[in-house]
Order: sequence, then C-alpha cells, then structure tokens
Amino acid sequence: METSVELAGLASAAAARLIDLLATDGWAAVKSSVLSLWRSAHPERVEEELSDARDELLQARQAGNGQELQGMLVAEWQARLVRLMATRPDAVDELHALFGTAPRDAGVTEQQISGSMTLEAHVRGGDAFQAGRDMTVTRGGQA
Repeated sequence: METSVELAGLASAAAARLIDLLATDGWAAVKSSVLSLWRSAHPERVEEELSDARDELLQARQAGNGQELQGMLVAEWQARLVRLMATRPDAVDELHALFGTAPRDAGVTEQQISGSMTLEAHVRGGDAFQAGRDMTVTRGGQA
C-alpha cells in the first residue's frame, strides 16, 4: 500500500504529464486511456472538461501566456486524480501504467515528488526567499 505522500507524488506527476500530453498531437492516442480512469464516474463529463482545458491551453500558448494556465490546470487535475484514487484504489496501478510512473520499492525511503510550481513574491522593505525544494539562506557569513 502506498502512503499518502506517495499518492500525492503520483497525482502530481500524473497531472503534470496529463496536461503536457493534453497540448500535444499525441493527445488523441492517450485520450481513451485517460478517460477509462473515470469509467465509473461520469467519463463524458471528464471528456468535455479535458476538451475545454485543451482548447484553453492551446489558445493561451498561442497568445504566449500558457505557462500560468498550465500550472493551474496541473493543480486542478492533481486534485481530481487524488479524489479518483481515494474512490478507486485500483486506479493507482492504472496511473502508474498510463503515465509511466513506476511504483516505489517498499525499502526505498527517498521521496521524490515532481510537478509544476509557480512562485510569486511581492516585497516592500524586506527580503523574500522562495524555493521549490531545499534552501539555505546565509546572512553575515553564517548559515
């Protein structure tokens, strides 16, 4: 059984891959497999929502501002995939197979979560530090 951190990582990686595929010519080849994940939960509605997301993403990319929308779509579909795995635990194996994310060995303790992230800071009269992962801040020569 995978932990919630592993499932969150899977959802993140799968959502990022899903949105990457959505905006490519290869989408038609994987579309039916993606929709089969939701076979017991309104696949026609999911198909329409993915189609709308694809149209929006392609338009945004043509306008040169697809990066922000892509990040929002990844977050949206990550949440949907988490809910899907909660209601259909067998979807975990399907996600691994569909998006090429191999399940972790039980003895491996390293955690790796991948996906998209957008960071933004607005600072007045101070410092801002942002990181998508580990960060060390050194002040006055001491860490």
